[in-house]
Amino acid sequence: MIYLDNGATTYPKPKSVIASVTRAMTEFGANAGRGAYKMAVDTTEQIYLCRKTVADFFGCPSSENIIFTYNCTMALNIAIKGLAVRGAHFVISDLEHNAVLRPLEKLSADGVCSYSIAKVEYDEQKTLENFENALRSNTVAIICTGASNVFGIIPPLKALSRLAHKNGSLFIVDSAQTAGVLPINMTDDGIDILCCAGHKGLMGPTGTGILIFACDIPLNTIIEGGTGSNSALAVQPSVLPDRFESGTPNIPGIIGLHRGIEFVNEAGAKNICRHEIKLIKYLQRNLENSRRIKLYTDFFDSSQNLAPILSFNIDGMHSEQTAAILAESGIAVRAGLHCAPLAHRKMNTEDTGTVRICPSFFTKKSDIDFVIKSIRKIAN
Repeated sequence: MIYLDNGATTYPKPKSVIASVTRAMTEFGANAGRGAYKMAVDTTEQIYLCRKTVADFFGCPSSENIIFTYNCTMALNIAIKGLAVRGAHFVISDLEHNAVLRPLEKLSADGVCSYSIAKVEYDEQKTLENFENALRSNTVAIICTGASNVFGIIPPLKALSRLAHKNGSLFIVDSAQTAGVLPINMTDDGIDILCCAGHKGLMGPTGTGILIFACDIPLNTIIEGGTGSNSALAVQPSVLPDRFESGTPNIPGIIGLHRGIEFVNEAGAKNICRHEIKLIKYLQRNLENSRRIKLYTDFFDSSQNLAPILSFNIDGMHSEQTAAILAESGIAVRAGLHCAPLAHRKMNTEDTGTVRICPSFFTKKSDIDFVIKSIRKIAN
């Protein structure tokens, strides 16, 4: 199988990640933070080491500000619902995933808060004007994807951060498609809350996500329970990370995620991105001259700031049909709306969806050659 659905989750995982998960099941089988015996202490230390690695990786000032979740969606829900006091307003981009859109739509329908959608354009100044026009005095946060999970479009994050802070609002980034692939430094980029998927570019197991605070932001909790600390209290502990980590964590997943981030550090995120962009450019170059193949972004246009994700369609075919034919040839891609109807509405692909190709560090040029041949065969 040629696996090109890395925008959903990376595969294969590094061998070192698989080994670390196995080791966690045999050597770190206790519950973290809930025992004074050696295995419990050792397990707690492993979780701490991962927090420290995450903080260093993303330029977060404190490892205590690292909250482990089960996916990026959960991290976004904690951030959004924690800020959603009655009368609050949010601004989001027209590229957002349902992990952002659906919580806000539910909160809006319940009369708790409201939200506005700002258009991302290839002209940075126009984009900023669109967001500025959407801001209100009660806007608590701008929420923006690090890169579209369908088209790879990268909004001007640093400029949007400055705009949010000028308005007295927080800046929240959904880095599901960029963490581990594109450089992220919360301090330099002005990110107040960063939400990550552990199982994508960070090479960790599924069932892992991260919520990161630049500082201790007073969010309301949406889950309360046992934290292994202050157990005599009837209320949730106020300190980080305990305030947002109730119940037993995914210890093997976190330990595997730690090794995944170490793998990215060793390989070099810049090298990973360079490899993936090179493959995507090669793919575009070999598909763009076909009259029946429709591409939606141009990796050779300097005005388009893009992550290594390419969406396409073949004239007269639904994306699901194209993907099914490719699957028969042993090529794994994602088709449809990719849980991002806003992005498809923006690009007029709501009816057909798109076929999405996302390479990884392990994808070979020979894999892309076979994919090109297969797509051309379908188009012809």
